[in-house]
Amino acid sequence: MTQFPASVVRVVLFSAALCASVAHAADGQYPNRPIRIVVPYSGGSSDVAARLLAPRLSDALKQPVLVDNRPGADGRIGTQYVANANPDGHTLLSILTTHAIAGALMKLPYDSIRDFAPVAAMSVAELGMGVHPSVPASNLKEFIAWGRSLPQPLTYATTQIGGNQHLAGELFTLITGVKMTPVPYKGGGDAMAALLGGHVNMYFGSMASMNPVFKSGKVKAIAVTGSARDPEFPGMQTFAEGGVPGLDIRLWYGMLMPAKAPREAVDRISKLIVDSVGTPEFRAALAKQGMNPMPMDSAQFRKFLIGESTRYADLVKRANIKIEQ
Repeated sequence: MTQFPASVVRVVLFSAALCASVAHAADGQYPNRPIRIVVPYSGGSSDVAARLLAPRLSDALKQPVLVDNRPGADGRIGTQYVANANPDGHTLLSILTTHAIAGALMKLPYDSIRDFAPVAAMSVAELGMGVHPSVPASNLKEFIAWGRSLPQPLTYATTQIGGNQHLAGELFTLITGVKMTPVPYKGGGDAMAALLGGHVNMYFGSMASMNPVFKSGKVKAIAVTGSARDPEFPGMQTFAEGGVPGLDIRLWYGMLMPAKAPREAVDRISKLIVDSVGTPEFRAALAKQGMNPMPMDSAQFRKFLIGESTRYADLVKRANIKIEQ
């Protein structure tokens, strides 16, 4: 039998130990390196949701959790990045309602359902309907009567054709018969400025953004989505109370991973998100951002996502919404 020098034997044994150590690190306890939450926008509410969650995940996982903004193409660039990312559980995608809408509006380079693993839902924000003070209406009944009497469609601001606000307007028209024309703006600030300046009649904005202008009286508060009145504006009706019960367009927020992410990773992050949303401190942080808790685990969120995608696809078809690509 061939005899090797002791120095060679030591090198071989060291190399074997090193390889075993590397393999153990790769297959070791999750997570074993920093986690990245991709936000497919430069800012906005999905960015806020990610940044509220990141430090809590970091504390629990003992790993840095980084928020990575990858904007462009109305969220498609960052979303595709996550769809194609290494499915090892270290990359998440922060989404909102538009993720469930996009597939019904345009051809996407990914499938909004099949290419992702639902991790958890986190929160929801209601939409408030505000009108310019020149509009002769103080509640939904008066607004609907006024809108129906106009010879031309009234106008409402939206930040994205095919987005939540646009679809809220289209659904409002389908339910009430009030004809309305969406006027797109680059962002919520521009849309709000248009409403304040009287360039549009109406705007569906998140209650967090509508709160200051409602309180100042610069915009009339007409109605809010959801099943309960906003505690800050107890005199403002819900849409259901005002005779428009089907207007349930809301801004919800959640997290996804690439479709083939390990079950261990999905389940662990899911539990941490649901547990975080259950704490008084996190709920208080959500409230400051105009959000309400809406915790769902992975299985619940999957069912919810499929239902939302189906519902919005039906609305897009009924309203005959087309987007040029």
